[in-house]
Amino acid sequence: MDFVFPSSMGNGDIQWEKVLPPLIPRLSGTYGQYNWSPTLLIPETDNSSSAEVNCDDRGFTVQVDVKHFNPKDLMVKVTGDFVEVQGKHEEKKKVGPGFTTRQFNRRYRIPKGVDTMALESAVSPDGILIISAPMMQNGEL
Repeated sequence: MDFVFPSSMGNGDIQWEKVLPPLIPRLSGTYGQYNWSPTLLIPETDNSSSAEVNCDDRGFTVQVDVKHFNPKDLMVKVTGDFVEVQGKHEEKKKVGPGFTTRQFNRRYRIPKGVDTMALESAVSPDGILIISAPMMQNGEL
């Protein structure tokens, strides 16, 4: 792998042992006196809003895990061919000043033939947001 630097940048000023390992994640382990891991470079994913999308001849359903949100923290809206789900929860820190905020935004494409005017949403007791809409009847297409 070649790196091209402008002639104005002196090569003697660069600490390559600190630069190269993050640029080449497959070389995890020890490099000189430095230990590092590519997991340090990749943020942990928050699976608190994982979703399941289904569409069959009965209708369209989206199930989103929102157990860390109150129903009042959620907004579901149809925009064009998409259903958008937004969640934002703020709470005052228990110790000290400030707030803790948790939020997400998701968009799911609504398949053709789904009756978006009949779309409904509800949160189950176990914290699953269920968005559903039936398919249009043959005469409505």
